[in-house]
Amino acid sequence: MVRADASVCIKVLLNATVAHFGFRLTYRRVWLAKQKAVAHIYGDWNESYNELPRWVLGVQLTMPGTVAVLRTSPVRVGGQVDELQAYFHRLFWMFPPCIEAFHHCKLLVNIDGTHLYGKYGGTLLVAIAQDGNSNILPVAFALVEGENAESWSFFLSHLRQHVTPQPGLLVILDRHNSIKAALEAPDGGWLPPTAYCAFCIRHVAANFSLTYKGKDARRLLVNAAYAKTEVEFHYWFDILRSEDPAMCEWANRIEYSLWTQHRNEGQRFGHMTTNISECVNSILKGVRNLPVCSLVRTTYSRLVELFVCKGREAEAQLGTGQQFSQHLVKCIETNLKTARCFTVTLYDRDNSEFTIAETTPTGAFSLGSYRVLLSNQTCDCGHFLALHFPCPHALACCAYSRLTWQPYVHQVYCLSFVFSVYRMGFTPLIPEGFGHHTMGQ
Repeated sequence: MVRADASVCIKVLLNATVAHFGFRLTYRRVWLAKQKAVAHIYGDWNESYNELPRWVLGVQLTMPGTVAVLRTSPVRVGGQVDELQAYFHRLFWMFPPCIEAFHHCKLLVNIDGTHLYGKYGGTLLVAIAQDGNSNILPVAFALVEGENAESWSFFLSHLRQHVTPQPGLLVILDRHNSIKAALEAPDGGWLPPTAYCAFCIRHVAANFSLTYKGKDARRLLVNAAYAKTEVEFHYWFDILRSEDPAMCEWANRIEYSLWTQHRNEGQRFGHMTTNISECVNSILKGVRNLPVCSLVRTTYSRLVELFVCKGREAEAQLGTGQQFSQHLVKCIETNLKTARCFTVTLYDRDNSEFTIAETTPTGAFSLGSYRVLLSNQTCDCGHFLALHFPCPHALACCAYSRLTWQPYVHQVYCLSFVFSVYRMGFTPLIPEGFGHHTMGQ
């Protein structure tokens, strides 16, 4: 069972032993047995730490540009430092295709940590990007002792230096004090205008629920956060205030630009949460249960699979002559279906400024009016700026003036951009022991 899925939980194994052998073991005995099974399949837990530097060196020789920063702590024997031994402390690593990929992804990165379930624990820190087709892509990793200011500073400094040096980058994070401290360091390169921060609304809502119970209150807070206009935000916020003014006071202690979409000026691309859980489940499933070297090695093999699979998908779509990602095409199709009950008024000769009157299909009732500025790529509904492609109102303006809507789409949604994310492939690694065998000959 462990060979089939290293993330199989102890409860499942416990029930399996009862069903197969007819007696119930203690939770700890099954946990210990699982660690032995993992070691049998993936290598000894202790030896894995010795194997790690050798494997990293092999990757760096095979794929120049691979970054691996290993930190160790000294071993003390009787008060003296043993120069021949060292303890594993931290490791940051990333691969060249991921650096190249990030140049063609949205200018934002999600960061989060997830606990390891192996014999020695620890925490896996991950930075996650997203391409224009809504595919998530881990771009950098770190193994650390836990989530503290020093470990996050170690991860974020190398992430900024090697993977995400672009100006104006947005980083989406939880409200962990250690992350905030690392990002606010004067020399870290993560302060405005070089970089900006935004909070994951899932974490904000979870903290909110610790003080204010009830799903309805939490839902109102989340709806306010997702609102794309100030009017919509205050609609939900006023309902929340009517429930309990203290709830709004709690939310007002957090700067609006950090947790609301309407104050973010489109930097979020509509992303309100970190994607760590989705990433671990879909790409890195099971790695949290592996010995350290197997964990690092698995990130390489899983990324190889991801780049091949998503690269083929994008290439096949390009072959059909399609210009934009499937995600964008679906969104535009949905918006086009909506853009039928509008009255458009043009206000300038440059086909740039419009007003849109929205009505019911019969025209009996008005649903509101909106200003659309195509030159600024904004609409009063907020969707154009937030998502970086035309909303139904902008599409109606384009149709009215016989303009194509394609120039108003952000380049990250172009299929050529999506394909460029996965253009650089990985290199087959030299088989383990190959170099030693050759040298022996």
